[in-house]
Amino acid sequence: MTLKVVAQYFVVLLPYFMAAAFVLGFFFRGMIYYTVRRHEWFAREFEKRVNRFIDSEMPGKVENVSFYVLAKKMLERTYYEVFEVRDRMRRRKPDNVMSTSDRLFLVRQGCAWLVKDILKQVKFLKWNKETPKLLNITKATLEHNPCFNRVFGIFPMAGLNDLISILPGLFVVGGILGTFIGIAGGLQELGSMNLQDLENSKNIMDRFLHEISFAMQTSIAGIVFSLLAHVSNVIMSPERCYVSMVDRFESALDLLWYRSDNNEFPAHDRPFDEHRDAVEALAEDALNKEISKAPASRSA
Repeated sequence: MTLKVVAQYFVVLLPYFMAAAFVLGFFFRGMIYYTVRRHEWFAREFEKRVNRFIDSEMPGKVENVSFYVLAKKMLERTYYEVFEVRDRMRRRKPDNVMSTSDRLFLVRQGCAWLVKDILKQVKFLKWNKETPKLLNITKATLEHNPCFNRVFGIFPMAGLNDLISILPGLFVVGGILGTFIGIAGGLQELGSMNLQDLENSKNIMDRFLHEISFAMQTSIAGIVFSLLAHVSNVIMSPERCYVSMVDRFESALDLLWYRSDNNEFPAHDRPFDEHRDAVEALAEDALNKEISKAPASRSA
């Protein structure tokens, strides 16, 4: 097979390869973005409940509050309310798309892992006046979360996202490469041109210019796919959602740390159970809250 035949096949098939690469890149970019966005949604719900709790608190009214207990209570309440209670309400108003996507992207399992891992790390924090490195704890928890680090629990998210990020540059390079290969294939035939045979020389030049114009289309296709990939990467930016998610978790945990008086671990602590009945757990939490208010009301 001559160089010209190889060049022709390459130039003809290259735009289709670039189109397939763009479709795959766009699909996986959307999957990565959705996975990060759903975990960022959980961080937003956690931050919302922490802010609501802090707004209802009065300085000095309740003392000897443990940071671990507060963090566990807020994380459990967020998990039970956004998943368990929502699943019960869905029976009245079906939402098959949301439930299917949560199972497909392992969102619920990822959030349960997040709750467990954060509680595992914060229970050994030494209490002092300085705020601990809660940012490092949040980042480490997310980095070690298998449901968050893999798309569909299979494809590594970091490596896949890095590959998709360089696709715009690869499209441009591929288009230019296809153009040069097309020119190289045409030059092979151009070298055999006999200037004394004007008609044959004209036919060879016409074919050469046609091949060059066709080869230039690979550069045009590469530039078009590069622009589309760049725009899609900017619109669906998992990095932006990741930064927002980390900031929300850190700020919420900081607020709970400022509210706390110690980081004592309760002697009879019940481990977090993502399979526990949500209504029962929330009702028990509400009852304990009312009981804790009873001595204060009697003494008043």
